[in-house]
Amino acid sequence: MEADRVKSMAQESGLEAARIGVWRAEDIAPAFESLINKADALYVVPDALIAANRTRIVTLALSARLPTIMSYNDYVAAGGLMSYGPDYPDLFRKAAEMVDKILRGTNPGDIPVEEPTKFELAINTKTAAALGLTIPQAFLTTADEVLK
Repeated sequence: MEADRVKSMAQESGLEAARIGVWRAEDIAPAFESLINKADALYVVPDALIAANRTRIVTLALSARLPTIMSYNDYVAAGGLMSYGPDYPDLFRKAAEMVDKILRGTNPGDIPVEEPTKFELAINTKTAAALGLTIPQAFLTTADEVLK
């Protein structure tokens, strides 16, 4: 599970990490309230509920002055600070190629399992400024997308 992996990696890096479960839209605001003065940043694990409520999450994160990262760049376009994750259009193309192989007679068990190989970093400098953060130019030059 992604949340467990992220928590483990944070702890290995010397960071204190806590997991907050959000199972319904009504859980989002109380989750942010529980973070006030307790968190320095937030990593949001994506799912359908999170995607449907990304604008609300962005608004609450900015109100709580929490730098927040997700794994898809739609979140950054909605006003989130940054995203780093797989290039989803590339994943969809690969999925279509697999479907094509299956429809042409390839046994699905003969198709190798693949992990993403292309990742994208997106940064919203307007959100960074609103949070009082300065993103180093060297970091900005590595980004695939910089929203201003």
